[in-house]
Amino acid sequence: MSKPLSERIALVTGASRGIGAALALQLAEAGAHVVAVARTVGGLEELDDKIKAIGGSATLVPLDMKDMDGIARLALALHERYRRLDVMIGNAGVLGTLSPLGHVEPKEFDNLFAVNVTANWQLIRTMDPLLKASSAGRAVFITSGLSWRGQAYTGVYAATKAALDALVRTYAAETVSTNVKVNAFNPGPTRTKMYASGWPGANQSTLAPPEDVAKAIVPMCLLDCTESGKMYDYRAGKFLSFQPPA
Repeated sequence: MSKPLSERIALVTGASRGIGAALALQLAEAGAHVVAVARTVGGLEELDDKIKAIGGSATLVPLDMKDMDGIARLALALHERYRRLDVMIGNAGVLGTLSPLGHVEPKEFDNLFAVNVTANWQLIRTMDPLLKASSAGRAVFITSGLSWRGQAYTGVYAATKAALDALVRTYAAETVSTNVKVNAFNPGPTRTKMYASGWPGANQSTLAPPEDVAKAIVPMCLLDCTESGKMYDYRAGKFLSFQPPA
């Protein structure tokens, strides 16, 4: 089997379940050494067992993405061990409670921005030198179509994803003359625990499984990916310029 990511180092946040776990496994299958980051130790250990079963390798990093110092320490550890980072997946995120804007508690508002926006900014800030040290650094951040739809009761989550989109576009512009490619990925409704928590009445059998969604992200991590500053929409099956699909 072809191993297009052989000897590459790939960091995946939110790797203990859902899209993150599926993608981490597929990156390992493609030959990458996966640095799997998540809060849930049990989920990380299950992922590690699956990666070992296919002959892959991983480093498990139990870490809350709100731990800014922890992210910085991780960057330092990667620098000391590998001197570079080839792939960075900003997947960790929280949906929060879907409710009218006026009913959202300040604590929950702050938590959503801390995980969905600030943590990804800290990833960019600390991992940027490592991505630039790669021969072909690739960064992919998981966004949401809710960022532009203005759908009732999703306002805070949507605002965090809109802010993330702005970070992605800016980072792509700032790395245009480097070997780093930066993109966002919109999975759409997916058969995950997070989606089910927000839309419990959804027919799960009609939703895309995380494994299929993750498969569409892998090409964005490869050396031959030339797109940057774009959003790949899973349902549209193509890159878009941060615009809703037609």
